[in-house]
Amino acid sequence: MRTVRLHAGKGDIFVKRIPVIIDTDPGIDDAVALLLALASPELDVLAITAVSGNVPLERTLANALIVRERSGFTGVPVYAGCSRPLLRAPEYAACHGADGLGGMGGDGAAPLSRGAEEEHAVRFLIRVLHEAARGERPRVTLCPLAPLTNIALALIQAPDIVNGIERIVLMGGAFAEQGNASPCAEFNILSDPHAAQVVFSCGAPLVIAPLDLTRKALATSERLAGIRAAGNPVAEFAADLLTAGRDIGSLPGGGGVPLHDPAVFGWLLHPEYFSGREGYVAVECASERCMGYTMVDWFGQTGQPSNALVLTDLDADAFFADLTERLRAYGRNDA
Repeated sequence: MRTVRLHAGKGDIFVKRIPVIIDTDPGIDDAVALLLALASPELDVLAITAVSGNVPLERTLANALIVRERSGFTGVPVYAGCSRPLLRAPEYAACHGADGLGGMGGDGAAPLSRGAEEEHAVRFLIRVLHEAARGERPRVTLCPLAPLTNIALALIQAPDIVNGIERIVLMGGAFAEQGNASPCAEFNILSDPHAAQVVFSCGAPLVIAPLDLTRKALATSERLAGIRAAGNPVAEFAADLLTAGRDIGSLPGGGGVPLHDPAVFGWLLHPEYFSGREGYVAVECASERCMGYTMVDWFGQTGQPSNALVLTDLDADAFFADLTERLRAYGRNDA
């Protein structure tokens, strides 16, 4: 595992970098999450893998490339993955706009300094995780911000890659909270519930950031102003994305745009900002009315062992302060 030097008030601190692969379907909050991850020297972003979700695959791939270009981290490879769920017809999310970036993605054909890789995302995941399982590289933390199709298909095709996974930290699910894609289901899980169940039962350590948590991470007008005041084009881009999300109406009732996906990296970078509970989580895949519901057993009533840390609360002020500072780093030479 590689190390990075962080600058502290009384000298330099060397910390281990966490190798991560980000699986995503950008998406307004996905885009901000990517900017956060790429700006964080504690994370070694090995790759970005795109999947169908908020918008079709050709658009999520274009958006991932656009965000990478805007960030300046063009050395990070981007791979195209699955264009539809494992068993269900694809459905898309209107709350991100037709282009997935609240109208800020253009036609997806803007000139780029680097395109996508030729290898399919699932094959890439299998290859890298096999290397990690064999001890040829450090085990990898998977960070899915999207329907879990790519991850599940990799696990189905090569179950032994689970030995190369350090943990899976994902945004998805709703427990006490009502869903955002149906009364009982969150979008990422409902989009491919069968894939979610494969991932939840794979045996890798899971950390889940559900709507119960992320609806407490609201980009209010004041917090948006703080991001915009960071004073560089990338922070401005992030503020514009979130403003577009607010204007489209990402949160019924107002109050701010929930930063669902950035919470994944918020926890990886500062777990002390978060609280949660261990429990057994399963996904409803049979009842159409309750499809995609994430059941959590806190008290062992199912007789199943815990398979996840479910995040339930956070210090939103500290989370947004850290996000803003990391976006501010794009304006410095050492970003």
